[in-house]
Amino acid sequence: MADPRGFLKDDRELPTRRPVDVRILDWKEVYETFPSETLKAQAGRCMDCGIPFCHNGCPLGNLIPEWNDLVWRSDWRAAAERLHATNNFPEFTGRLCPAPCETACVLGINQKPVTIKQVEVSIIDQAWDEGWVVPSPPSRLSERTIAVIGSGPAGLATAQQLARAGHTVAVFERADRVGGLLRYGIPEFKMEKRHLDRRIEQMEAEGVKFRAGVEVGVDVTGESLRKRYDAIVIAVGATQWRDLSVPGRELAGVHQAMEYLPLANRVQEGDLPESPINAAGKHVVIIGGGDTGADCLGTALRQGAASVTQLEILPTPPEARPDSQPWPTYPMVMRVSSAHEEGGERVFAVSTEEFVGEDGRLTGLRIVEVEWIDGRPSPVEETSRVIAADLVFLAMGFTGPEHDLLSEQFGVEVDSRGALARADDYSTNVPGVFVAGDAGRGQSLIVWAIAEGRAAAASVDRFLMGESALPSPIPASARSITV
Repeated sequence: MADPRGFLKDDRELPTRRPVDVRILDWKEVYETFPSETLKAQAGRCMDCGIPFCHNGCPLGNLIPEWNDLVWRSDWRAAAERLHATNNFPEFTGRLCPAPCETACVLGINQKPVTIKQVEVSIIDQAWDEGWVVPSPPSRLSERTIAVIGSGPAGLATAQQLARAGHTVAVFERADRVGGLLRYGIPEFKMEKRHLDRRIEQMEAEGVKFRAGVEVGVDVTGESLRKRYDAIVIAVGATQWRDLSVPGRELAGVHQAMEYLPLANRVQEGDLPESPINAAGKHVVIIGGGDTGADCLGTALRQGAASVTQLEILPTPPEARPDSQPWPTYPMVMRVSSAHEEGGERVFAVSTEEFVGEDGRLTGLRIVEVEWIDGRPSPVEETSRVIAADLVFLAMGFTGPEHDLLSEQFGVEVDSRGALARADDYSTNVPGVFVAGDAGRGQSLIVWAIAEGRAAAASVDRFLMGESALPSPIPASARSITV
């Protein structure tokens, strides 16, 4: 193990966030540099448990005790190798994952868990700085070709694994740039796009071909792809957003979160001088208390919103792990993201009754307090009120993939949840067509997307070659509570 007494003598520490009044003036990542000696002490808190439950908490099966030990011993290069053994993109997960590994940490039973996520991102950042992350092209090609549809984390992981196995891989992305929600859903202040760009460069050097601005079913048919490629992997994510059908939904000023966030990213890419949906000087209301809502909050504050209110229909979560959600499950507790720290108001246990407006333009929304009875929200009498709103962003999650076009193009069946149906090996009812990530799983975490991409790649490799040396971390049937 790392430091046998580390968890006894060192407390949990996290990196410092840049001052709020400074960071809301720019779009850079919010965290300051974490000193390497402090990080070593944090890695030394790992107890190298006989049964490392952090492995179970992480869908990727990251070798967490191993790279904690290596960091404590200052063997950063070996730590980076162990990290890459299970995770293609640790700089993504180290910034964006909610870290179910930490809530499964054995130390977390009665103390604060190891700062696994911070150790992870520090390892990969060090690896990039030292030039240890280099292309790994195959020594020989298989003469097999694969089309991957979608360039989010599942599609990228699938493509990289298959390219390294010697196959010729083309990734099709309907947006004008590669990256999926990593590119146009995640704000710059959570992950600067330079991290994504250098991974794309690495993959191109490994032989992956990217076809941005190509929508399957519109610019190219499924039939033509099946004729041209030996296998197809659909990894389009779960981008069908959940809507709110209440009176006034048609008013100008009511937008989906994913209509709003990509525009802010395009400003940072230099495509637009400013966002067409701009919160500057406006009263903003966000419906939905999850990560997407927090992304809207941080974006609106950086645009100079007059006020921001985030609504959540669920009651206020507890500060500590409730008895009904024992270790090592992922607990639903009050979490304060960097965006919440920056401003705005959070209102829990309320439901929207209608959008209010004048001359076709939003001016507010009527909300009512709710109490939960038998698992369902019930309005509380005499609590209805109107709050001011010039802009409303709907951030209520996603119902599944936009499957109609793809199902029609490939003949892939749709399951009862509205996802693309697949077997445990990620294959569909159509021979040679596979589904990976949220398109088959439903809305989930980035670690699940990468894990499924790796596993689907192994299945495709086996389908093409009869056997595969690629790791296959999880079956498609594995289910986890969506965090």
